[in-house]
Amino acid sequence: MTHSRSPQPVPVPGPAALRAAILELLEAAGPGKSISPFDAARALVGSDERQWSRLMKPLRAVAVEMAKAGELDIRRKGKNIDPSGFRGVYRLALPNPDAGQDTE
Repeated sequence: MTHSRSPQPVPVPGPAALRAAILELLEAAGPGKSISPFDAARALVGSDERQWSRLMKPLRAVAVEMAKAGELDIRRKGKNIDPSGFRGVYRLALPNPDAGQDTE
């Protein structure tokens, strides 16, 4: 007997859970490293794309709030970008405390 199991949608975690997942992954990645927002979504609901893809908009909104509060940096092509109106692929990183200083 073959069962076609269609997984039930996992409830979308709230902003606090999204924020916690982002911070946990960033801390695990270490200084100077970035994570993909996809990583945070998969950490919360697993690898089924139908499940984690539903988290991308709420996760982006939380990441933008966190960036505006100085809790993380949003990056494109390795450079910090303005969290207010970016488009496309992005990564998340902990703020670099030496960002404003020359480190030669």
